[in-house]
Amino acid sequence: MSTAAQLQAAAQAGKLLPATLENLSAWLAAGLPAWAGASVDELVAQGEWGELNDRFFRYLEFGTGGMRGRTIGVVVTSAERGPPEPQGALDGFGALTAGAPAHAAAGCNVLNDFTLLRAVIGLFNYTQKYLAASGRTVAPRLVIAHDVRHFSRHFCELAASAWTRLGGVAFIFDGPRSTPQLSFSVRWLKAHCGIVITASHNPPHDNGFKAYFDDGAQVVPPHDTGIVAAVNAVPLGATVPFLEKNLAHVVTLGRPADDAYLAVAATAALAPEVFRATKLRVAFTSIHGTGGVASVPLLLHAGCEVREVLEQVAFDGRFPTVKSPNPENAEALSRAVALAEKESCDVVLATDPDADRMGVAVRNRAGKMVLLTGNQTGALLIDYRLGKLKELGVVPAAGSVHVAVIKTFVTSPLQDAIARAHGVKVINTLTGFKWIAAKIRGYEGKLRAALGAGFDYDATPPAERAQLLQKHSTFFAFGDEESYGYLPSDAVRDKDGNAACLMFAELCAAVKARGLTVPEYLDELYARHGYFLEGVLNIYHEGATGAAKIKRILDTYRAAPPSAFGGIAVTQFQDFGRQDIFDADGEKLPRQDFYIVTLANGWSFAARGSGTEPKMKFYVFAHAPVPAAAALPTVKAQVKTELDRIKSLIESDAKLRAEG
Repeated sequence: MSTAAQLQAAAQAGKLLPATLENLSAWLAAGLPAWAGASVDELVAQGEWGELNDRFFRYLEFGTGGMRGRTIGVVVTSAERGPPEPQGALDGFGALTAGAPAHAAAGCNVLNDFTLLRAVIGLFNYTQKYLAASGRTVAPRLVIAHDVRHFSRHFCELAASAWTRLGGVAFIFDGPRSTPQLSFSVRWLKAHCGIVITASHNPPHDNGFKAYFDDGAQVVPPHDTGIVAAVNAVPLGATVPFLEKNLAHVVTLGRPADDAYLAVAATAALAPEVFRATKLRVAFTSIHGTGGVASVPLLLHAGCEVREVLEQVAFDGRFPTVKSPNPENAEALSRAVALAEKESCDVVLATDPDADRMGVAVRNRAGKMVLLTGNQTGALLIDYRLGKLKELGVVPAAGSVHVAVIKTFVTSPLQDAIARAHGVKVINTLTGFKWIAAKIRGYEGKLRAALGAGFDYDATPPAERAQLLQKHSTFFAFGDEESYGYLPSDAVRDKDGNAACLMFAELCAAVKARGLTVPEYLDELYARHGYFLEGVLNIYHEGATGAAKIKRILDTYRAAPPSAFGGIAVTQFQDFGRQDIFDADGEKLPRQDFYIVTLANGWSFAARGSGTEPKMKFYVFAHAPVPAAAALPTVKAQVKTELDRIKSLIESDAKLRAEG
């Protein structure tokens, strides 16, 4: 029986979803290379219907982080595996590739040459039309960066090759670079768009494609939906002419590109003289990723003593020394913490594979290293930096409604309390740093409109720009999200793990100069603003059946919102997909399947499906007053006990909803 006949029979027997059969039929008819068809033949012959459903039930979509998914299947076919690589094989930039298949997995719901090229062609077509509609008859300019993952360099070169063959100008780096450097470089090169090939901190089998537009930020409406439509209009067969790489017309960026980014990232230090006074000692790990390219030079130039985790320095897409290359996880920082203990370091700093996120551990009064959450790190940075901006005269001593801290709704309300106490505006956005960048773009646009066409925003010195923004628009003072992303200035339009390392090192040096520890500084904030504690629930549902379960949770929350948890009544249910929600500037937020539930005790939680991973996420927010500093330990224990109880109730309810 032919493959096509077996697929029809499997669909009739209910083993394949209708969408899977439709997408598989298009795949087999697209004229793709022989290995792509042979891989499907092999999966069919083995009866791997679940694998085929997962690979073909849909096309990869742009979510909060762009397009992200598996590049290596759960079942790897011999056609994908190809001949074995020699032990210790390296790719073109020196990253270890041992264990990677010769080809990314066949399928339309995975990231491979075909889905990548559809995205590149769609992005080119959209950008070209966008430029033409605005009267610009120029070749679309694209900058591409990539991390250390399997196929990252290949995807980068393939995308750049296709872009130039389509008639555009493409810039790439000579090796792995961080996401924030890509964001900066789009603006620096006056490019029209950018791409980062990365899956951030996802497992080794994943990779991704993040699209950026001319402001250096990830795409938001209307560009995101326009690009998706343009990508969906590209038939699979249209990718075939671009499968062979030609880099003859691709521009490789040199040292000036690195120097320009490092110069801007270095301005994240507001009081660099504090480093000379304290001789801060830092244990750093890039967890096999790109962080060492920029974070280490920034810290060394500032005057820090840096000790790197040598076993995690090498670029390696297998991430062999960790369970997950995620600086949110204690296990990923364990080697750096051990190094800090051995070398008597003051702080541990860690970045994820594309260096947009940063995790930290700090030494407490007892001399032990303790991990901080993203919420705690952000709260500390907001308080320290707003105080320092006031000292420097950048922000008025009493604060200003024309100065903004921008954070996501799922980030701790402690940060709202701190910023408001400093007298500045707090903007809460939807989840995803692109929404923070969109607010910055709006502030930039308002200033440009006020000062006219002759005003050069990027060429204006930061201090002068800050004053102009406060006079005519809003000055962006800081942005962050609970998932370990921080941004100190508008020169970059995505979270910046490199600048975050420098920012947090400065904070540690300043606290050390006061004779305090960072945990003691955090307790000062709790004593001043109340104790805040957050909890996160991640409920994973993989593949096609998992996507249906996540959808059921979201749908039932809307159709039948929860009324109580453990005797605590729900007093408010906000549905961001149906209600009009406005931010502190009075701007209406885009609709999204996102909910905030407020309880009678003043606590709250948010619920959403992840845009980049197969999971449902719940963010729980607890707080309590602190009557006196001596009462803080008791308050902490009481809040944690009750938070754990509420989390378990939310989780049980979600699991029931998932099953229908």
